[in-house]
Amino acid sequence: MNAPNATSTRPYLIRALYEWCTDNGFTPYVAVSVDNTVQVPREYVKNNEIVLNIGFDATSSLTLGNEFIEFKARFGGSAREILVPISHVIAIYARENGQGMAFPLEVIPAGTSGTLESQVVTPAHDALQTGHSSSETPDSKIMQLVESMPDTAAASNGKQKKSVAPDPPKPPTRPRPSLKRVK
Repeated sequence: MNAPNATSTRPYLIRALYEWCTDNGFTPYVAVSVDNTVQVPREYVKNNEIVLNIGFDATSSLTLGNEFIEFKARFGGSAREILVPISHVIAIYARENGQGMAFPLEVIPAGTSGTLESQVVTPAHDALQTGHSSSETPDSKIMQLVESMPDTAAASNGKQKKSVAPDPPKPPTRPRPSLKRVK
């Protein structure tokens, strides 16, 4: 089913996952692809991406709209206004367990101009994220829901992979404490 004038599902999914995070006591984070249409503190941008905490405690005046995510937040002690086009949201996930959803970058035709929506998203980054060339249509891309994996996961041969994290420190060995009854 391909409705030509249907709105994007991305803002609805972002709002749903934001609500799921807050209902379960998790901290919602959004990963954002940064270009000239994104209003974020540039000193915190790395590799043209930034991760933003959009939790209740970290933001003020948060609006998760159909076109933009808008809020005020403090960076390094100073208040900043943040404006992120929905099309630039790469993922939304819970900080505590990594569960959430990743989105493909939307490639907007280069022949259009004049509006924020008409800016071209870097095709090379799009190809890296999706594994497809930017000449494919957005409908041909596959979006995958990824759940967090436990530290030990089954390998391709049915064997267990070793945990990457070091084992927790073992408590020192001491004689077992005992209680004495005093009358």
